[in-house]
Amino acid sequence: MEPSKRERASNRFLTFYLEDEVYGVHISDVKEIIAMMKTTPVPKTPKFIHGVMNLRGNIIPVVDMRLKFDMPSIPPHMYTAIVIIKLGEKLIGFIVDKVEEVINVDDEHLSLPPEFGGHIDTKFIKNMAQYKQKVVMILDLLALFGEEELNMVQNLSKTASDKAKEQ
Repeated sequence: MEPSKRERASNRFLTFYLEDEVYGVHISDVKEIIAMMKTTPVPKTPKFIHGVMNLRGNIIPVVDMRLKFDMPSIPPHMYTAIVIIKLGEKLIGFIVDKVEEVINVDDEHLSLPPEFGGHIDTKFIKNMAQYKQKVVMILDLLALFGEEELNMVQNLSKTASDKAKEQ
């Protein structure tokens, strides 16, 4: 029996690179992908907050995913992209090294992340997907940010929007 469109879409992920690692986010969470663009820094925010950007009238906070994962920062290059993610009712931009492709993964090729013990944090990884010759880490976007961080990131767009209206 042919799976329904909904079932097929449930295992579709946008993949991207950070260094040599491949990560994935559920395709339904992706609003769009844009080329790297100028952002406005916001003082007194965590290092991983690259700033905010104005995308067609929407002020969107932008997260440098390398810094979020404690990787060294690198200057933007030809393949650097911003993946616009819809998290609840808010949009957040993720700076990634390179967007790869949209993949469809069968259930039998999805597994829970391995447990490494208490000192290694893997709670932000929802699944591990085997795709072609790669292992793709599927991110749990809500677990990636704690509730406090998520509120702070989401409030950035409101604060920046309010300041823009004052000018």
